[in-house]
Amino acid sequence: MFYHWSYLILIPGTLLTLWAQNNIKSTYHRYAQIPSTMGMTGADVAKSILQQMGVTDVRVEPVAGQLSDHYDPSAKAVRLSQGIYGSNSLAAAAVAAHECGHVLQDKQGYAFMNFRAALVPAANIGSNLGPMLVVVGIFLSTMGTISAIFINLGIFLFLGVIAFHIITLPVEFDASSRALKLIEQLGILQGEENRGAKAVLQAAAWTYVATAFYALLQLAQLLLMSSRRR
Repeated sequence: MFYHWSYLILIPGTLLTLWAQNNIKSTYHRYAQIPSTMGMTGADVAKSILQQMGVTDVRVEPVAGQLSDHYDPSAKAVRLSQGIYGSNSLAAAAVAAHECGHVLQDKQGYAFMNFRAALVPAANIGSNLGPMLVVVGIFLSTMGTISAIFINLGIFLFLGVIAFHIITLPVEFDASSRALKLIEQLGILQGEENRGAKAVLQAAAWTYVATAFYALLQLAQLLLMSSRRR
């Protein structure tokens, strides 16, 4: 394993990530225990929103795992985790509505969502290959040009990861904003219940902020690690 002092720069990102993960777990657990007045399950909420918005070609189906909820635009399916699909909690309503927010983004051609989808391959490649190429370039520092090629290529690939996480922020924030408006306008949640939904979605938003921040620190760390080897 390759170590360098610049790894210390990742500590703030690690701490923020751990806090965000603990925050979403505790917030979700809290509001997963509170049933909504209307008693609608996550599946009911999603189906109701899609029906009210005139969306007829998107399925709502269960998926294994905890907080594995997502919208799959290629399959035209809102997939809700076991703890959301059949639950009538405030947390379930918030999460289901959030995924429907992504459906509406898709239907309306929301630009940032399309950009993010296009960046998925680059992010997958860059997250694994980028740091590896930088480390290889450092070990080949005596080879001059070849070393620089590896380092520069690694950093370039990792920029795809940065772009993906930054674009993710407006996509997720917008989906949550849409969700909160929908559950209030359609009367899915009542009065103070909307505050619970907002708390859940805000906690989820922090996980995306933490991930983006950590990725930026990783980029800084790669630049520091490679700077004296160029």
